Amino acid sequence: MPDAKIRAVTVDFWGTLMFDPPSSDNRYKQKRLADFETILRAAETAVTPKALDRAYEESGRRLGRIWQTHKDVPVQQHVVTLLEALDPGLPGRLGSGTLAALVQAYANPLLLVPPTPDPSARAALAALAAQGTILCVVSNTMRTPGIVLRKLLDRYGLLAPFKLLTFSDECGVRKPDPEIFHLTLRQIGLAPHEAVHVGDDPVLDVQGAQEAGMRVIQVTAPPPAALSRKPDAVIRHLGELPAALSQLQ
Repeated sequence: MPDAKIRAVTVDFWGTLMFDPPSSDNRYKQKRLADFETILRAAETAVTPKALDRAYEESGRRLGRIWQTHKDVPVQQHVVTLLEALDPGLPGRLGSGTLAALVQAYANPLLLVPPTPDPSARAALAALAAQGTILCVVSNTMRTPGIVLRKLLDRYGLLAPFKLLTFSDECGVRKPDPEIFHLTLRQIGLAPHEAVHVGDDPVLDVQGAQEAGMRVIQVTAPPPAALSRKPDAVIRHLGELPAALSQLQ
């Protein structure tokens, strides 16, 4: 139904709302590891920076194997995976307060050195919300969980327009699996042909949303390369989104 009325727009986070790519989450590694060392030493568990670094990389490989199946796990599991890479029995020897402190240390560094938002996003989203368009976020997370990404959006004045935010660490499904789009649409009571997804990645966003039955607007600075799946429209930034949606209508 290419001419169906667009009632909702789902928006990717990394590379769309934030210009930084998902890989920028790696910038927080040293802060995480320094805080882990401090917290573990306070809990009378001595670890070396080298051992922590190895465990961090190993936890990344274990998470990567999960992510390759288009599944995801909560941030608490990230921390347990890292601790198990240090010592399989370590999580069971730590108290709940220590584990909670480690989760906070793992999750929050993004708020200290935040990524850069699309400066055109705020006005564009406000304009669409004022028109009655339902706005949602549908995004994979990396090591920073959705609960922290919400705080960042709020800091930049970008949270209020969104009716629903679906993050992979919270729902357990990752793009390009169509289910992450479908479960979002079910929660807002709309069919796929009534929604458009906006994102930068040709596989996670374009292919994933199209397989879910949605139309797609790709955010990309250069013209997209020749792909088996082409987006319905291309924009350079979210400031161009309202006009692109009008064209699709």
